[in-house]
Amino acid sequence: MAALGIAFVAPMAGCNKSDVVSDNSTSNDSKGTGSDTCTVAPTETEGPYPSKNPSAYVRSDITDGRSGYKMTVNITIGKVSNNCSPLEGAIVDIWHCDAEGNYSEYSSGSTSLHFLRGRQTTDASGLVTFTTIFPGWYQGRATHIHVHVFNSSGTSLKVTQIAFPEGSGSALLAVNGYKKGMNGYTYNAQDNVFSDDTTGVEIATVTGNTTNGFSLVHNINVP
Repeated sequence: MAALGIAFVAPMAGCNKSDVVSDNSTSNDSKGTGSDTCTVAPTETEGPYPSKNPSAYVRSDITDGRSGYKMTVNITIGKVSNNCSPLEGAIVDIWHCDAEGNYSEYSSGSTSLHFLRGRQTTDASGLVTFTTIFPGWYQGRATHIHVHVFNSSGTSLKVTQIAFPEGSGSALLAVNGYKKGMNGYTYNAQDNVFSDDTTGVEIATVTGNTTNGFSLVHNINVP
């Protein structure tokens, strides 16, 4: 099984822009647009949950034993001012909620925990890879991953978020069919952060299944 095990903590509230069914054998191949054109990724709120001390989270496996379906996250950083060539040496922080919609460091009972937060430095291909779990959702927000990109000196280049493909055959539907379901779910088109993404540039490509786990691929272009 691709699921990992540990207890959950209480759900948390949302983070908004205003804050500045398949069986286990099903293969889900859900593709978003991503940053296929050489344009800077949209800037989004960090939300109320940015890492307090990101340098403490230099690691590629960020699961910390949280329960959920395994997911590999591959993010490629491109530099628009250099024709979107891969940006080597960029520092990439990601963080997201667990399968029940809880964030570490802020939830009641988990303020001293640091699960599902990590930092990596891009290679010559502009790539960073993280091992994590498929994020859950909470009321008022679509499923998402927070990303903060810095240059090699630690200067902020971009704060953004990654959205997930939706609909029949999507990984999102497969995962939630075995977890919380979709009753009350906020879809991308109604999400406070993603609703203005009319071209789908913030939507990642997500493939895989609930037996073998999932893979997310996304390009983020910085100025």
